Amino acid sequence: MNYVFISPHFPSNFKNFAVGLKKAGVHVFGIASEPYELLDTDLRESLTEYFRVNDMENYDEMLRAVAYLTYKHGKMDRIESHNEYWLAQDARLRTDFNVFGFKNEDMAFVKLKSAMKEKFSEVGIRVARGRVIGDYHDALGLCHEYGFPVCIKPDSGVGAADTHKIRSEEELGHFFHVKNPYESYILEEFIDGKIVTYDGLTDANGNILFDATLVYEKAVLEIVEKNADMFYYVDRNMPDDLREIGTKLLQAFNVRERFFHFEFFRLPDGSLVALEANLRPPGGHTMDMWNWANDADLYAAYGELVATGNFTAQMHFPYYCCYVSRKGVHPYRFTHEEVMARYGGNVVLFEEMPGIFAAIMGDFGYVIRAAEYQELMDIIHMISVTE
Repeated sequence: MNYVFISPHFPSNFKNFAVGLKKAGVHVFGIASEPYELLDTDLRESLTEYFRVNDMENYDEMLRAVAYLTYKHGKMDRIESHNEYWLAQDARLRTDFNVFGFKNEDMAFVKLKSAMKEKFSEVGIRVARGRVIGDYHDALGLCHEYGFPVCIKPDSGVGAADTHKIRSEEELGHFFHVKNPYESYILEEFIDGKIVTYDGLTDANGNILFDATLVYEKAVLEIVEKNADMFYYVDRNMPDDLREIGTKLLQAFNVRERFFHFEFFRLPDGSLVALEANLRPPGGHTMDMWNWANDADLYAAYGELVATGNFTAQMHFPYYCCYVSRKGVHPYRFTHEEVMARYGGNVVLFEEMPGIFAAIMGDFGYVIRAAEYQELMDIIHMISVTE
């Protein structure tokens, strides 16, 4: 089997997909603009061949790269980046080379938040009121209809980039003064709830191989606004309503041999409101957190799935697993050394975060695990509590 892996070096933990695929006997072909000698050794050793392009945004270069690999090695069976930024380009390449997976015609509901809302509504899931906006007066009319605050974000966006909480006509005017003139934006009523997710992996027939849920303490906008710490965790328990809704969405979005990450607001009354669909693995360390929560290797399990159609990983979630951030501006009650002295056995990773991620993920991040919820909360408290 031949597998084209787009941008296999970023994010850095995704190199493990190449490692897992090679273990399963798959021929992995990397395409990116990174110089070959700068790739990690284990990534280089997992690639059958690497094709360096000058500019990954240049579709002609990407097309020629896949064409060359196809000419040299035969038909490519998969083309994948696992990265939201490249989803549309992945689909375009699959369309041009007739490769299994999402094609050009699928991209509207994969990338556009307005189209996602239509899919959510089709299966009877509540969504935040909102639509794509035109000029300032169009947006102002919606603000008066919904009431301030409102949320404005790109209709086709990556994560929370360029997302704005608008509290007044003055802030709306400022947004229109600084917004990207080439971007289409969607305006929605502001929903105050806790973010929860329905995540997992399906096989090539759309069967769910495992599912999981994340619980976020704070919304991204609040973290950035207040320069706050954050934590989110892999829950050991899957709420029935989340699984029921998530299963319907997987069918509606026709998710096949893909990781998925559906986001919802959990309102104070317990009900769910759909936020968005991300048809790729969750970001950050979530893949690794699933592994630590199960003592599993999902990268190897994914490789086995692609190569054979089988999935043998045991995903029973004997542990909660949590990412907890620290920011250098806050005076923490306990030092890092004190945290490690007490809970070092629960800390599976501690790292300094790159500056581009620090606004959300903190300057430092702990990944911890615990079998019991109260122990998890005790560890989070010791890491997060300030003077």
